[in-house]
Amino acid sequence: MRMETSLSQRQELQLRLAPQILQSIEILQLPTLDLKGLIEREMEINPTLEIETREALDIQREASKEDAEVGAGDNEAPSRESLEAEFERLGEINEQWREFSGTARPRGIGSAGEKDKKLEAMNNTADRSASLQEVLEAQLHEENLKPRDQAIAEYLVWNIDDNGYVRFKIDEEFAKGCEVTPPATVREIEDCLELIQSYEPAGVGARDLRECLLLQLMQSNKANRYELEIRIVSEHLDDVVSNRLPKIAKSLNEPIELIDEAITFIRTLNPKPGRVFSNAQIHYVIPDVVVTQVDGKWEVQVEDAYIPRIHISKHYQEMLKAGADDPKVRAYVKKKIDAAKWLMESIEQRKSTLSRIAQEIVDFQVPFLEKGIMHLRPLKMQYIADRVGVHVSTVSRAIAGKYMQTPRGIFALKFFFTGGTTRADGEEKSIVAVKQKVRDILAKEDKASPLSDEEIAGKLKAEGLDIARRTVTKYRKQLGIPSSRQRRKYV
Repeated sequence: MRMETSLSQRQELQLRLAPQILQSIEILQLPTLDLKGLIEREMEINPTLEIETREALDIQREASKEDAEVGAGDNEAPSRESLEAEFERLGEINEQWREFSGTARPRGIGSAGEKDKKLEAMNNTADRSASLQEVLEAQLHEENLKPRDQAIAEYLVWNIDDNGYVRFKIDEEFAKGCEVTPPATVREIEDCLELIQSYEPAGVGARDLRECLLLQLMQSNKANRYELEIRIVSEHLDDVVSNRLPKIAKSLNEPIELIDEAITFIRTLNPKPGRVFSNAQIHYVIPDVVVTQVDGKWEVQVEDAYIPRIHISKHYQEMLKAGADDPKVRAYVKKKIDAAKWLMESIEQRKSTLSRIAQEIVDFQVPFLEKGIMHLRPLKMQYIADRVGVHVSTVSRAIAGKYMQTPRGIFALKFFFTGGTTRADGEEKSIVAVKQKVRDILAKEDKASPLSDEEIAGKLKAEGLDIARRTVTKYRKQLGIPSSRQRRKYV
């Protein structure tokens, strides 16, 4: 069989999404703050976009008045020289943004008599809070240690994790990482760790939970107040986790009432002391949809107060009309204006789609809005898709990462889509409502004789909800509720 290389052509049909459709899909699934950021980025690269502010509207009105005063006879098109100059200015905009966003230094910044706006903004930015490692290092500097001990202690500090724990084994291999001469010994590292464990926050530098709790108890153990708590943590921490109070009382030869009081205090200790200095960012939720009741009817409003109101610059629209003699100007401006139109239409389409989907969700979940979480109804995305007349993937994109503000609180839109179970009388109950029912049953149980999962399932069945014991166990674990043995109170 002969092998050879040749050129050939063939025709085929493929379905591909246009860039504008892809942009619409992207905008649809963006939450409010992300959409705001997208608009701001588009305004940086598209000079035909303007923010519709009150000041801009006033300026536009004044400009219109001046044009009217000049008279209808001054409607001559701009000269070719002015159009070419404007085109050159537009072409320079992208280069300027590359300079600002890249490593190149923008022209004019840093010259005599001018301020660096970036540096000024950085100077006016609030500083972040000190990290755990920085707090420990500051306490080290107050000790006036020898240079060698200082270096070893700092090496330890910067190897403590953000929870305040030492997650490594102190051995010769670890000691090699400390850059001191002669090399640090395991004994020196342990001595420095003991010093760090005396610092604030109490419990820092521990190697496990037991040591963390003991460090906190020992720092608070003035006048031997917490001797019993120290013994419990040292000898019976696993029994505390399993709620085996009689075993602890028998082993320590103490009344079970004292054991219960001691364990209650132990539970107030901080198992992650380093989190006090955590620099984790707080993510604020801004609702994308607001639900209010107007004349007895629940209405939906898409929250767009945070989204800049944009429009196409009148100046560039006139330039497009007058630039017919210059193909380059017309092509450039037309491209930018078309991109601006697609963006504005995609934003309007997002608002319309989100409003229709949210309204259908609200209409379906009226019992929840009026009576509470126990009346949340099971809901599938396909039902909403059929009601709105869109594909189910569109519903999934529209609700992704978005929140709804209701009189019952702020909820993710995905919260309203849950499976459920059917009662004996045919009424459907959502999983969220069933979980709440389990929570309510456990809240009323006798703590001295807590209900087993089998007994909880029996109570639900008596109310018409036939749920298996293993399902109750799954729901209880998802709610973070311990087992009956761990919930039992002995006093």
